[in-house]
Amino acid sequence: MRHALRVIAAEALKQHRRSFGRPLVVASMLLWPVLQLAATYYTMLPVLDTPGIASRWPDAAQPARLLAFLAAGAFAYLFYFSLVQSAWHFSFERISGTIELLFLSPASRLALVFANGTGALVQNTWLAGCFAVAAASAGGALHVAHPGMYAVAALALVVPAIVWGAFLNSLLVFSRDSAFLYTLLDDPLWFVSGVRLPLFAMPLAIKAVGLAFPLTSSLIVLRGALLDAQPLSALLEPLALLTGLCALLFAATAALLRLGEARAQRTGSMQLY
Repeated sequence: MRHALRVIAAEALKQHRRSFGRPLVVASMLLWPVLQLAATYYTMLPVLDTPGIASRWPDAAQPARLLAFLAAGAFAYLFYFSLVQSAWHFSFERISGTIELLFLSPASRLALVFANGTGALVQNTWLAGCFAVAAASAGGALHVAHPGMYAVAALALVVPAIVWGAFLNSLLVFSRDSAFLYTLLDDPLWFVSGVRLPLFAMPLAIKAVGLAFPLTSSLIVLRGALLDAQPLSALLEPLALLTGLCALLFAATAALLRLGEARAQRTGSMQLY
C-alpha cells in the first residue's frame, strides 16, 4: 500500500509539472465547465415552451430544476472526460518512450495506471468541484435525505471514475494511437449516459448501451442523492450496478496490462523490448 501511494504521489507531481503548473491552465479548469454548462442550458431552454412538457419531464418545466439537472450532468461528465483526456496524454508517453522506462522500473503496472488516472482526476476537477459545491449550496438546489448521502454521492462519482481512467490507460499498452478515445468517448459518452437528456427519453437500445458505462449509474446516484432527496434504499440498484462495473473494469485492467506487456515483449513493439 505504501509503495502504491508513493507511485500515485510521484505521478501526480509529474503531471502537475507537465500540464497543470501554469496560471492559464488553472483558469481554464473553471472557465471551460462554466461555458459548457451555459451552452447546454441555453440550448435546452426552448424545451420549456413545449406543450405538455411538465407531464413528461417535470424538471424541464422549472428553470431552476433544469439547471440543477444539467449542472449535475456536466459536473459528472467533467470527471469522466478528464480521464479520457488523461489517457490521451498518457499515449504521448508511448510515443516518447517514457512508458517503456516506467515499465522497466520496479513500480507496479497496476499502480501506475491508477496513479495516472487519480492524479489527472484530482488536478482536473478540484476547482470545478469547489465551484459546484459553493454554487449548489448558495442556490438551494440540494435536497438530501440524510447528510450521509453526500458521502454516497461522492464515492459513487469518484471511485468509478478512477477505475474508468485506469481501464482507458490499460488500453494504450496495445496502441500508440489513442485518437479513437476522443471519437468514441466524447459526444457518444454524454449522449448515452443521460448527461443532458433524461434516460427515459432514450430508446431502449440506447439505454442498454448507456448502462455499460459507469457514468450512467454515477449520474443516477448523484442526482437521486443530491437533487431528489432519495434515501440509500432507493439507490441500491444503481449502486449495485456500479459496484459490478467497477469490479469488471478492475479485472479487465489487470488482464489487459498483463496481455499488453506480454505482447510487447513478444513482438518488440516497445522500444526497449
